[in-house]
Amino acid sequence: MSKVCQLYSGSSGNSILISDKGHNILVDIGVSAKKCENSLLDLGVDPDSIDAVFVTHEHIDHCKGVRVFSSRHKVPVFASEICLEKMLEQGYMNDKTTYEKIDFHMELCGIEIKTFRQSHDSADCLGYRLDLPGGRSVGVCTDTGYVTDSAKQILEGTDLIFIESNHETSMVETGPYPYHLKKRILGLKGHLSNFACARYIKELAESGTTRFVLSHLSRENNMPHIARQTALASLSEIGLCENQDFRLYVSPPENDSRGIAL
Repeated sequence: MSKVCQLYSGSSGNSILISDKGHNILVDIGVSAKKCENSLLDLGVDPDSIDAVFVTHEHIDHCKGVRVFSSRHKVPVFASEICLEKMLEQGYMNDKTTYEKIDFHMELCGIEIKTFRQSHDSADCLGYRLDLPGGRSVGVCTDTGYVTDSAKQILEGTDLIFIESNHETSMVETGPYPYHLKKRILGLKGHLSNFACARYIKELAESGTTRFVLSHLSRENNMPHIARQTALASLSEIGLCENQDFRLYVSPPENDSRGIAL
């Protein structure tokens, strides 16, 4: 059985567990290694069973615990070459970390991993598609100002996607953030809004995607029920019914479930 679980989501830290046929992969560790370990143990997953960590980009909320976790559990780290260089420079990895650059495509433990470029204000930001041995596929598309053509091409037909629904635009515009931060969030290298997310998941649904996990919600500029309702309204426009044609989840900042079976 394939299973996925968003351990952490949002600006305070991000991490996703993907499991299939006895193999476990983490995408990002944006919390301390100890917190990540505790979350895995709560799910009945031995941290020593993690086969690899794939990092999207070098911001602290995505790689804070990578160095310690990798060292403690002898886990290899994969990311783009530029991201790896930045992580070494910033101390999120060191010369004791086992790491390897990933370009477009690789295979690990029978899992086929494809990458795509995101539009984010980091040195380099990747999204991932993982085609699992059990026949299911999982996409990770967060931290991007817009959905890139590369993302659309790679993610078409994915069974389940973790998709950024970061903010409600009006809440950013009228909120207390300084102008430069508002400009960053709303810009083409910022974060995906509820509306942009909802518009894209219609395309995904039409390509065969049936499970959507709204991720990386802002605590200050969004509310779970707003993100969820925006997505539901978009999918209903093309005649789809929740729990019949698709399932929709909203990730809390910290996992409060046992994960999603595929």
